[in-house]
Amino acid sequence: MSRITRVGVMTTSAVAALALAACSSSGGKQTDSGGDSAGGKADTPEMTVALVTHAAPGDTFWDQVRAGAEDAAKKDNIKLEYTADPDGARQATLVQQAVDKKVDGIAVTLAKPEAMKGNVENAVGADIPVVALNAGMEDWKDMGVLSFFGQDDELAGEAAGERLTEEKAGKTLCVIQEQGHVGLEARCKGVASKFDKSEKIYVKGTDTADVQSTITAKLQDDTAITHVLTLGAPFALIAQKSVGEAGSKAKVATFDLNDEALQQIKDGKIEWAVDQQPYVQGYMAVDALWLRANKGASVGGGQPTFTGPAFVDDKNVDLLLKK
Repeated sequence: MSRITRVGVMTTSAVAALALAACSSSGGKQTDSGGDSAGGKADTPEMTVALVTHAAPGDTFWDQVRAGAEDAAKKDNIKLEYTADPDGARQATLVQQAVDKKVDGIAVTLAKPEAMKGNVENAVGADIPVVALNAGMEDWKDMGVLSFFGQDDELAGEAAGERLTEEKAGKTLCVIQEQGHVGLEARCKGVASKFDKSEKIYVKGTDTADVQSTITAKLQDDTAITHVLTLGAPFALIAQKSVGEAGSKAKVATFDLNDEALQQIKDGKIEWAVDQQPYVQGYMAVDALWLRANKGASVGGGQPTFTGPAFVDDKNVDLLLKK
């Protein structure tokens, strides 16, 4: 079975699991969210887990990761401390702060592995169990991390590239919202390996006006563009505005989902999404740390635990909207 064929095999189960997700309304750059130990079903002693991500303020993708982590924390009698910063050096500092607090476990994203490596290794050296999620699939083992929960971003990009080829798409923009993010680069690389009419552009994801103006200018400059492929749901919504502003007929597709993007797929305004199930990533990362502490168990057998990719389009979006 080929790598891309496996994407199709995973789709049904992946979409079914995603239907469990419930987006949290909470957000913010650095926030502590204590797990409600009184509501935890586990009768094991309370433990403290730090979840440290590279989330940018306002990116609703991370609400889903956090919601999954919080649900696992409640079930497992865990106090969850959530912090985030998109800057690699500052995110690494958050990891070190968790080490200094002597937490019982750390779940961390590794979008900027070079910046993160030293402090993640400090955590491992302090005998604090560490698992990775979402980003850093090529680097987690080298840091002594126990498990990884996410998707192969290059494989996901290849799947998107094959779909663009099947749909006979023309020139396609692959929009990267954060320079230096290894996972986003891998997605566009995967697209280009299977679809030879893609072009990368960079936008400043934390600046909505910059995202819209950059995409608009590109669409105005190159009328041959038929598709805009964004790497996050909020950017797909911005790209729609750019298409209208530029008077373009380009179609919009995306990686990742939020509630609004699901409705946009239903309404035919977004063609499809490649989903990695962020809720599942957050849930499994926290639950794996509980299993390690209380059962001596490990998850993944030294290999990544994949939560995607899976396509969501007009054929299966109703299942998710019902949930």
